[in-house]
Amino acid sequence: MSVENIKVPDFGDASEVEVIELLVSVGQSVAENDSLLVLESDKAAMEIPAPMAGIVKSIAVNLGDQVSSGSAMLSLEVESETVSPQTNGKDAANTASGSAQGKEAQGEEATGQPAVQTDVSLAVVPVQLPPETPVESAPTEVVPSRYPATQLNDESSRVYAGPAVRKLARELGVDLTLVMGTGTKSRVLKEDIHDFVKSRISASAGQQVGSVSTIPDVDFSQFGEIEKVPLSKLHKLIGANMHRNWSNVPHVAQFNKADVSDLEKFRSELKPEAERRGVKLTFLPFLLKACAKALQEYPQFNVSLHSSGEYIIQKKFIHIGVAVATEAGLVVPVIRDVDNKSIWQLAAEVVELTGKAKQRKLSREEMQGACFSISSLGAIGGTGFIPIVNAPEVAILGVAKTAIKPVYLNGELTARKMLPITLSYDHRAVNGVDGGLFTDFLVKVLSDIRYLSL
Repeated sequence: MSVENIKVPDFGDASEVEVIELLVSVGQSVAENDSLLVLESDKAAMEIPAPMAGIVKSIAVNLGDQVSSGSAMLSLEVESETVSPQTNGKDAANTASGSAQGKEAQGEEATGQPAVQTDVSLAVVPVQLPPETPVESAPTEVVPSRYPATQLNDESSRVYAGPAVRKLARELGVDLTLVMGTGTKSRVLKEDIHDFVKSRISASAGQQVGSVSTIPDVDFSQFGEIEKVPLSKLHKLIGANMHRNWSNVPHVAQFNKADVSDLEKFRSELKPEAERRGVKLTFLPFLLKACAKALQEYPQFNVSLHSSGEYIIQKKFIHIGVAVATEAGLVVPVIRDVDNKSIWQLAAEVVELTGKAKQRKLSREEMQGACFSISSLGAIGGTGFIPIVNAPEVAILGVAKTAIKPVYLNGELTARKMLPITLSYDHRAVNGVDGGLFTDFLVKVLSDIRYLSL
């Protein structure tokens, strides 16, 4: 046994790159070409493979370190007969290539096996389209009858994704810049590619049923000065999802107002207890609890339509998504088992997931499985709005800003704090009477939270 020091290979014209992910730990066994860590330059993320098999003895870098070609990465304990001289940087690639060419020249007489030429630099350089193939004229279509053609572009090389994921994207004709990554630091995973393809298939099927012509582009530069501002990957995804949901779901909106005067008074009285618990008690936990109660009372809202149109899927759990606006765009973390949690538990979870959302640290699991969604613009203002149903859910609640309104109560005209709400729902799954009953029940619970205890 011997110990080999593995160094950072040459990664092009960048002087330094950042260590953004460690894929191994001390004591772990790795095979040749297993990924050791991920480096990120200003152009792309690169997985660094193991040049040989062995056991990780030590790691010389930490997350966030800036490293350059030739910097120490880690050490491997390897079998003596498997050790070969290692040279870093461009010399390493040349040595490996020259060695492979030498073996190829010797042929089977020297090794007894067909010679194979190896270029280790390919393992650390993001795969790009061949230069002789113009990007603009290289649409890739996997199955013409089902998959829409997808153009690949140079921006794909800057997406945070591993070689295996990039290979899968090429095979399926997927533009990586359109795929929302759910891995660490928004890294694109294989599951993200599969989900993207499924969504495109569904969108394509919907267009075949009732396609709508696209809006023609206009050359606005003829009217004055303009600037082309590229959309972020997240904004593209949000746009695609909103268009799919609006085009495929027959929306109906139900409006109502809840008197939350007593609820707000109760919440104010709980502030000392909230401070003692170290929890920020907003209005949202009460709204979550009220919606969970309404879903229990009217389970026809806790369903999803099967794509066959033959049946619905009735859910026995209550998970509720909460729309959160971030600098990157809108994301919807999911609060699970709302019906089984206390107001204090919900308050803590809301703060935690909202913080994760704004830092783009939500995991894939934390954004899946919702039965119903809440979108609140209360902090911004407005008297109401119609949210788009987030299919495959069949309903979403829009919440506007509370306002003091004159209300005729118990024979007297009095000022009350009123909350405007809008329930948008899929009319294929829910009828209008159910929509009215659902909002009436919400109004009753929010006006008197004692109903939550029943």
